[in-house]
Amino acid sequence: MKMKRFLMLAVLGFFASAGFAQTGNVCEALVITGHPAYPPVAWGADGKIIGSSAELVTAIAKQLQVKKISSVDFGSWQKAQDAIRDGKADIIFGIYKDTARVAYMNYIDPPYMQDPVAIVIRNGDSLRFSEWSDLKGKKGVTNAGESYGSEFDTYIAQNLTVARANGVDKAFETLLSKQADYLIIGRYPGKLEAKKFNMLSKVDFLPKNVVYGEMYVAFSKKSKCYTSLQAGFSEGLKKAVSSGKIETLLEQANKQFYK
Repeated sequence: MKMKRFLMLAVLGFFASAGFAQTGNVCEALVITGHPAYPPVAWGADGKIIGSSAELVTAIAKQLQVKKISSVDFGSWQKAQDAIRDGKADIIFGIYKDTARVAYMNYIDPPYMQDPVAIVIRNGDSLRFSEWSDLKGKKGVTNAGESYGSEFDTYIAQNLTVARANGVDKAFETLLSKQADYLIIGRYPGKLEAKKFNMLSKVDFLPKNVVYGEMYVAFSKKSKCYTSLQAGFSEGLKKAVSSGKIETLLEQANKQFYK
């Protein structure tokens, strides 16, 4: 709790000193959500989504005078996206942009961080990866609800065999049980989750990344707060990126995850 209070005070102090513009119309309440298993960006705890991106979004919203901010863990990454589509949540964070999501989300520019995506294999296996075509003829797995950008998503659909597991833990289990030859996952959260599940010594993260995904904050198109908060969120994200605050939040969230 001390780390959490310190982190929030530090973030709020940063945005207060940044002095970015606030909108005239105040949004009274927001429901925010994110990935329940993507540390240090976001993870679920006690029915909420916490982590570096949750802290960032909450701090910006408070600076924009939002009185009530409710973080909700909807149970899975897919269900978090469904909540945005259905208007049950206002904001989702740590999300890539793709054609399907643009239909029901308003993305805030700029993207606030890059997320390297890795190929993971069982320790001792011989699969090597240097380009996407190396994965043809192999069985892959990834977590349900994940997108890796329109280009690689299209390549997967047209050229690869990739199953969807119901959770990151199940994705690792699918790999280790030899039901898949490789796993696609974000490099940073993948390593943290593998360590959490005591699987780090059983897998290898191949050195070349599949893609570098850009992470965004996005509003539901059904949110009544988008119009009044869009400009303030955009300016707040620009300040956080240019100042290096994103890296600081990630480091602090990493420590919080393993406190």
